[in-house]
Amino acid sequence: MTGEEANSPARVVTVGGVRFGRNLPLAFLAGPCVLEGREFALRSAEFLAEMARRLGVGLVYKSSFDKANRTSPGSFRGPGLEEGLRILEEVRRATGLPVVTDVHEPAQAAPVAAVVDLLQTPAFLCRQTDFIRAVAAAGKPVNLKKGQFLAPADMIRVAQKAESTGNRDLMLCERGYAFGYNNLVVDMRGLAVMAETGYPVIFDATHSVQLPGGGEASGGERRFVAPLARAAAAVGVAGIFLETHPDPDLAPCDGPNMVPFAALEPLLLSLKRVDESIKSGS
Repeated sequence: MTGEEANSPARVVTVGGVRFGRNLPLAFLAGPCVLEGREFALRSAEFLAEMARRLGVGLVYKSSFDKANRTSPGSFRGPGLEEGLRILEEVRRATGLPVVTDVHEPAQAAPVAAVVDLLQTPAFLCRQTDFIRAVAAAGKPVNLKKGQFLAPADMIRVAQKAESTGNRDLMLCERGYAFGYNNLVVDMRGLAVMAETGYPVIFDATHSVQLPGGGEASGGERRFVAPLARAAAAVGVAGIFLETHPDPDLAPCDGPNMVPFAALEPLLLSLKRVDESIKSGS
């Protein structure tokens, strides 16, 4: 990273009515890993919307219409593009929450951007130049996930590819680094390195505790979500990404690393307190 890049002014990205910025209150991206149907999505989003209002935090509802990067070919993938976007549009309209979902192919960018407030690029695709540019060119804010194989400083190049389309509403997302086989680690220095670019930094607390591959489905260590999320809040990130579910042990995918609804409110409160302490300078 050059000296100019390391001294870039802090940017603010607005997603619906939720603002993400290094010097702003911590905001959240949260929701079930995958859309499990219309009624489930609406109930989950209503729960999260009410909690966000009660706690006074900004929250973007996250859920995927397709999990295209599963370990097993038989894994549950979701309802697909058309039905998934119909559900997300209804969630957005019914709850007032902004929504975010993953895009997996360049051709999906435009139809997804017509519905959601924030597009997200999968970590494995961070170096696919044409894909990154297609998603950014759709004209909506983009959450660029760092690959499990990429050094934090190298994310500036991913952002530059996206910004070459004219889109400056970009966020950089840490989700753990591959460490040996079937394990991830988080280097909190990487959050500070990515923040030096000026882009808002998001910490994906639930995928960072994933144990990728290693069998028919990826595992995870949910007990480490809270300490890692608090550490990231102490670094001063702009947002925390949390996948959450009413009963993760019954979820069709990523259950081992999702936060149960029952544990979510105390976690958000603790993260809010850490963030307020750090950003107030106390």
